[in-house]
Amino acid sequence: MAQIDSLFVTRLYRAALAELGKVPNPDLLEATCLSIAGDDEAGQDWCAENQYPGYTSYASLADLAWRDPAIKNLVKVLDKHVAAFAGELAFDLGKKKLKLDSIWINILPEGGIHSSHIHPHSVISGTTYVAMPPGTSAIKFEDPRLPMMMAAPSRTADAPQELRSFVYVAPEPGEVLLWESWLRHEVPMNMAEDDRISISFNYGWE
Repeated sequence: MAQIDSLFVTRLYRAALAELGKVPNPDLLEATCLSIAGDDEAGQDWCAENQYPGYTSYASLADLAWRDPAIKNLVKVLDKHVAAFAGELAFDLGKKKLKLDSIWINILPEGGIHSSHIHPHSVISGTTYVAMPPGTSAIKFEDPRLPMMMAAPSRTADAPQELRSFVYVAPEPGEVLLWESWLRHEVPMNMAEDDRISISFNYGWE
């Protein structure tokens, strides 16, 4: 009988933030995101100039953990989740460690999208979810082998998840997703009337 092995694997970490520490109250975290967005004129201008739907603090605020205690407490919990994921990935970090490189707020209104991208210059990336109204977008991950499948037929509709070209994950508020930063992903159009709010981050090897 033929033997078929899976030689390589792309891991996705999913957990409740509260599994590894005390997390900010969800309502407080949402209010924090909305307050920062409302005050961040530089971020609002960047979004308008770059035709970015909604709001992101990615290009304007590099000090969220210093700026707000709720974000600071969130980072302490994220550090633990990232350390757990690094262990699952069997990373040999040597004398260095994975350290938060950047963290930013995303507010995606109805009709907003975040096109396909990767996170260069980091090792682990992720998002924790603050508000996911009914009908809002799942995050969409792309099979990293896709560019090499030049002549491959499409997959069947009932293909196992690990063989699909795209996988959609719909997290709940209070959950965190982690993945290696080279994994391409996107957020399809938000079809909900309410804002989809999340906090994304990158960890580098330092």
